[in-house]
Amino acid sequence: DLTGFLATMKGLPLSYNRDYQEDKEPLFDAVDQISLALGAVTGMLATITWVPERMQAAADAETTSATDLAEWLVQRGTPFRDAHAIVGLLVRRTLAGEGSLRDLVADHEALGPDAAALVAPGVAVQRRTTKGGAGPAAVAAQLERFRAKLAELSAAVAPDLG
Repeated sequence: DLTGFLATMKGLPLSYNRDYQEDKEPLFDAVDQISLALGAVTGMLATITWVPERMQAAADAETTSATDLAEWLVQRGTPFRDAHAIVGLLVRRTLAGEGSLRDLVADHEALGPDAAALVAPGVAVQRRTTKGGAGPAAVAAQLERFRAKLAELSAAVAPDLG
């Protein structure tokens, strides 16, 4: 709908044109779709059950560090295509039961013990330090920005009258 809407708007002259009526159908369709999605998300959030143990187990799975291993190789000059192939092979071997990813990484000539340190619970998350990242430091910084913005908006909407 957005693509059709933008194509219609792009093709119109800069002055008023009756073709502007063509923008209403995609707009109303988008509102309908969002309304349906919000209803589904509301129902999902009202009935969701969090299982912290399963969440922790999924986060601690060795294969979650695959991206970090590929990045580690790339930072050391390996072309991404090759890094992807190396890490993909090791992950497949791990899933096939040929050993733990950590051991396979430690024994691999392109990786070794330094890279094996990346294959540990929580390391992948800790490495996400960029603004907006999932690491604890990045989340804490984002939370602080949100709190500051909330205080700013609260002061603007309801300034202290005392």
